[in-house]
Amino acid sequence: MVKRKICVVTGTRAEYGLLRWIIQFINDDPDLELQIIATGMHLSPEFGLTYKSILDDGFSISKSIEVLLSSDSPIGLSKSMGLGMISFGEAYGELKPDIILVLGDRFEIFSAVASAMVSRIPVAHIHGGEATEGLIDEPIRHSITKMSHIHFTATDEYRNRVIQLGENPNRVFNTGTPGLDNIDRIQFLNKMEFEKSIDFEIGENCFLVTFHPVTLESGTASEQFDELLSALETFQDFKIIFTMPNADTEGRVIIEKIQKFVARNSSLAIAFISLGQLRYLSALKHVKMVIGNSSSGLAEVPSFKIPTVNIGDRQKGRIKAESVIDCLPEGHDIIRAINVGLSAEFQEKLKTVVNPYGSPGASRRIVDLLKIVDLRNILKKEFYNI
Repeated sequence: MVKRKICVVTGTRAEYGLLRWIIQFINDDPDLELQIIATGMHLSPEFGLTYKSILDDGFSISKSIEVLLSSDSPIGLSKSMGLGMISFGEAYGELKPDIILVLGDRFEIFSAVASAMVSRIPVAHIHGGEATEGLIDEPIRHSITKMSHIHFTATDEYRNRVIQLGENPNRVFNTGTPGLDNIDRIQFLNKMEFEKSIDFEIGENCFLVTFHPVTLESGTASEQFDELLSALETFQDFKIIFTMPNADTEGRVIIEKIQKFVARNSSLAIAFISLGQLRYLSALKHVKMVIGNSSSGLAEVPSFKIPTVNIGDRQKGRIKAESVIDCLPEGHDIIRAINVGLSAEFQEKLKTVVNPYGSPGASRRIVDLLKIVDLRNILKKEFYNI
């Protein structure tokens, strides 16, 4: 029997974390052959050379494709996308996969999928149908949906949106989010182990802060992050763990501000390019709250029964648990939201929070479907009219 070759494309630490158990199940399956293409931030020293996490987990990288330029300007990102188009086409020619598997909505994933389309290779897409109205990710995600052939969504609402885009319901599966499998399978570090692993005492009160640029807004990153830092300074009894933003437009201005804040407040704050899955999820067991605008605050954090303060428009349109508190990117409103999250009333409410993104098991469901999906004539898609 010829093994079905599944090529997983990954460009960031966070995305790899969501794909981790899918990759494991593909690798362990005797009927499947795993291929991995590492690209984007994984190969950048500035963002921690996180391809090493893939190797540390015991996987081989079939191809490394460098696309990141030193610039985080719109011109730089456009050139990165073009470079990706060229390089992915060459890689597919060598690897000859049966299916490309991608997750999410980043620009390097768009290049990977566009190259697969012209290479006549079927694409399976995870986390389609979602809405993030403040980001270029929104049109990129829906474009990837239209270039893909098999869809694994996180909720029924997102499944319906993929079908609304004209995709055949027989190829759109609500599997839930694979990120929850990490929560189910990882043995978390206890507080002492976690503090030792980051060489920092978090004490009894600690915030985890992740803030990314809102990529459909021009020039707002610096001002919005200043508002956040100003709000955080009013909570003197709290330690702060920062994780750095992704390689997005205007991301470097945030990185610089984090570095300066930590230098001024070294006893209260620490920053990481990447915590990695084990330390990041362990942090969620020991911090009081997550603050910022990361999708993780909506998808994974509710499972830990702690508040998420969701700032601004970056995640506007996404389904949210009752543990998520929305606020404006203004200091006074961020302070209000943090105080709401710390209140006794809200803390009591957290005990009954249900994560709307499903339950663990998505990774297994996705791989089982990848094994049996019929690839004959799958490239010729008809628009499905509702």
